[in-house]
Amino acid sequence: MNKKRVVISGLGMVTPIGTGTTTFWEAALKGTNGVHPLRNFDATDFRTKTGGEIRDFNPDNYLPADEQSLMGRSSQFAVAAAKMALDDAGFVTDDHDPSRIGISMGTTMGEPQILEQGIKMKYASGNAGSIPATLPRQYPCASIPANIARHFSITGPHIMIPTACAAGNYAIGFAYDMLQLGRIDFAIAGGSDPFSGIAFTGFNRLLATTSDLVRPFDKNRSGMAVSEGAGVLFIEELSSAVKRGAPIYAEILGYGLGCDAYKMTIPDPTGSGGIIALRHALENSGKTTDAIDYICAHGTGTGENDKTETVIVKEVFGSRAANICMSSIKSMLGHTMGAASAIEAAACALMLRHQVVLPTINYTEPDPDCDIDCVPNTARPMELSVIISNAYAFAGNTSTLVLGTLND
Repeated sequence: MNKKRVVISGLGMVTPIGTGTTTFWEAALKGTNGVHPLRNFDATDFRTKTGGEIRDFNPDNYLPADEQSLMGRSSQFAVAAAKMALDDAGFVTDDHDPSRIGISMGTTMGEPQILEQGIKMKYASGNAGSIPATLPRQYPCASIPANIARHFSITGPHIMIPTACAAGNYAIGFAYDMLQLGRIDFAIAGGSDPFSGIAFTGFNRLLATTSDLVRPFDKNRSGMAVSEGAGVLFIEELSSAVKRGAPIYAEILGYGLGCDAYKMTIPDPTGSGGIIALRHALENSGKTTDAIDYICAHGTGTGENDKTETVIVKEVFGSRAANICMSSIKSMLGHTMGAASAIEAAACALMLRHQVVLPTINYTEPDPDCDIDCVPNTARPMELSVIISNAYAFAGNTSTLVLGTLND
C-alpha cells in the first residue's frame, strides 16, 4: 500500500492563555503565563492553590442553550474546538458524505465535573434522587466524540481514546491510520479535558504539583499545574486539501507509540517507553534524527519526568541532543491532561507555519540532569522543516508525533 500524504488543514484551540488559534499564538509568542490562583475551585485546604483555568471561554459562542444543557464542560470545549477547526479548514460538513468523516478524541478524565456535581447534589440533599436523570448521561467519556458527531451530524466512525496525558497523540495517530487505510476521507482529531477537582486532589496527594511557577527543565522546578483545555486538528489527504483550496499547516509524517511497563505514576528512569515511541515514530515517518529540527517536549515540570525525557532524547539523538532545541509549552499552559498533546500538535503546526519555536518560560537556573537547549523564556525564529512532539502518561503510555512542512 502506497503511503498517503496526510495534512493538517484546520486548527481549533481552547487553552488557559487564549481561546482560538490567533489568540493562543499571540499569547504564546509573548511567553504568557496561564497558571494563576484558582477562582472556580476552592483550594484552601491544599498545598497548591494554582492551576490553569480557562476564563475567556463562552459556550454561547459555539452552542445553543439546549445543547449546552446536555453537555459537560469537556464536551463543550471539544465541540467548540472542532467548530474552530472546521471553520479554519473551510469545511462544510453538509457538502460531504457524513459517513466518510471520522472523529478521534483523547482524554484523561472525560467529564469528571459531572461526577463531582452529582456527589455535591447527593450530600447537599441527603438523597440520591435529587440528581437529575440528565446528569449521569453526560458522564461517560464516550459522550465527547458523540457530542461532536451529533452537533455536526457526522455519521462516520468515532472513538474516544482515554490514554491519559498521551491521549491526544494517540487520537491523532488513530485518525491518521484511518485515512491511510481509506476508511474515511476526513477526520476531526484531538483531545479535551476540563479542570477536575479529582485530578487536582490526586496530583496534590502525589506531591506532583507546584506551589510556585511551572518550571520545566529548571533546576528549581517543583512540579506541574493541573489545567484544562481542548485542541482539535482537521486532517485530510494532501490532494483533498489542495483541491478544496484549504490552508495547509503541516504534514503528518508519522507517529510512534510505546509503553515502559514500569510503574503506574513514575516513568522508567531509563526512558524505555519513550525511547520505543520515538524510534517507532522516526521509522514510521522515514526520518532520521539528523532531519529533526525541534522537539516539543512533554515537559511537565516534575523532577522525574523532565530528567527522564532528557535521557530519552540523549539515547536516541546521541551527540545531536546537545544541539537540538526542546521547549515545553506546559510552562505557559500547565498540564491540560488528555488535551495536552493535541494542543501541542496544534502549536507545532503553528510553529512550522510561522517558522518560530515557542519558549519554555519561568526558566532561571540550568539543571545538569536536563542539559538541553530548552529555548528559555523567549520565542526563537528559526528554520523548521521536521519537528516532533512527545507525550507521556501514567501507566507508561508514551507517544511521539512527527510533523513536517510540505517542501520537506
